[in-house]
Amino acid sequence: MIRKHSATLHGHRTSFSLEDAFWQELKAIATARSMPLAQLIAEIDDQRTPDSNLSSALRVYVLEWLKSGSAPQASTDEG
Repeated sequence: MIRKHSATLHGHRTSFSLEDAFWQELKAIATARSMPLAQLIAEIDDQRTPDSNLSSALRVYVLEWLKSGSAPQASTDEG
């Protein structure tokens, strides 16, 4: 399900829409990088190209993070 979220970036309130899976991954990335979620979103916002929107930039960041192998791998041991 797509949900609307909001954040304060550089003193200005903004909103974006993300699917729950992307939102959960963003929170996990912030945790893995030992930074507040708002700081991660601001960093992504600062790095995006002027012709992209924040929602798309957040999704692309999550995808690139997962493809890079930066995400912790789930254990496949069964016991």
